Amino acid sequence: MTSPSRTCHHWVIGDVHGCADSLERLVARLPSGDRLVLCGDVINRGPQIRRTMELAWGLVESGRAVWLKGNHEADLVAALNQGDWFAHRALAGSDTYRQLGDRHCRIWQERLAQLPCTYGGPGWLATHAGFDPATWQVDLSIRMAFWQAYDGRFGEVVIGHTPGPYVRRLGQIVMVDTGACYGGELSAYCPETGAVRSVPGLQQGQFGSFSQQLQSCLP
Repeated sequence: MTSPSRTCHHWVIGDVHGCADSLERLVARLPSGDRLVLCGDVINRGPQIRRTMELAWGLVESGRAVWLKGNHEADLVAALNQGDWFAHRALAGSDTYRQLGDRHCRIWQERLAQLPCTYGGPGWLATHAGFDPATWQVDLSIRMAFWQAYDGRFGEVVIGHTPGPYVRRLGQIVMVDTGACYGGELSAYCPETGAVRSVPGLQQGQFGSFSQQLQSCLP
C-alpha cells in the first residue's frame, strides 16, 4: 500500500520481448507502491513468451501495471483475425504463435486487442513507438518521421520500439528499449524523477549479437 506521505511514481518499462526472468527481476527492483507501464512488445522474440505474458497480465489484474499495445501485439491480433493463407503465413512467422499454439493464442486474442495505446500523467505520455506527424494519431511502428517532427504537444513522450545500448533522450522523446532480448538490458524510466533502473536481459549470444540486431531495427 502506498504511504500517504509519498507520491506514487510511474516506471515505463521498455520492450520485454519474452524475457520473463528479466521482467521479474526488474519489477522486484522497483518500489512496490509505484505504477508500472509496459511500453508494448511484451511478446515475441525471447524464449519465455508465455510466462512473460502471464507475469504482465498478473501485474495488470492486480492494478500494479498498464500494458500498452505494441506493433507485435497488434500484428498478432491482426493475423488471428484473418482466415486466409496470408494470415497463416504471418502466424507461422510469429514466435508467440509457435510457443503458445493456436488455442492459447486465441485465449489471449481479446486481451491483446483491447490493450490501450497510450498512458500518461502530468507532463508526460507513454506509447510504443510514437505519433504520425501528419495526423498526430498513434502509430505503433513509426520511427524517424516522429523523431524529427515532434513538437512537444504531448509533453515528454516515452517510447520503446527501437533498441539502443541505454535509455536515451532526443529532445522531448525518451527511448527506453535497451534490447533485453538481444543481450542488452531491460530498463525502466521514471518520468516524474528521470531515474532509470535496469537489469540484464538475455545473455550475449542467445539471440545473436546486440549490435547486429540493433542494426536490423534501425530505419
